[in-house]
Amino acid sequence: MSSELAHTDKRIEEFMGLLLRSGVLLAAAIVFAGGVVYLARHPFPATNYHVFQGEPQSLRTISGILSEAITFKGRGLIQLGLLVLIATPIARVTFSVLAFCYQRDWKYVFFTVIVLGLLLYSLLGKR
Repeated sequence: MSSELAHTDKRIEEFMGLLLRSGVLLAAAIVFAGGVVYLARHPFPATNYHVFQGEPQSLRTISGILSEAITFKGRGLIQLGLLVLIATPIARVTFSVLAFCYQRDWKYVFFTVIVLGLLLYSLLGKR
């Protein structure tokens, strides 16, 4: 039984590694594509470093970022890539909850759900 458990643990670890690598590579590809699109459309932007200008309101919400990315705007794609990068460890923790449930390791399910709750609260909680 222990070799079966070790085989399951190895498969879970391999999948988690694949999940993390895929998320980071996908995020990098999206950010790169967004940078290329942005630079192609704005080759020499006039930058004024004396006045701070934050992101436009459309890039401050997930729905706004998605609508900008769907229309293939550079800054929207860059923001989408950053969202994918942020979502990657959250996906890993979510998968960990499922893996611990599959292994019936309820103590680790409990602690991992707490970590997932804290991650989601820190991202989605009202300020």
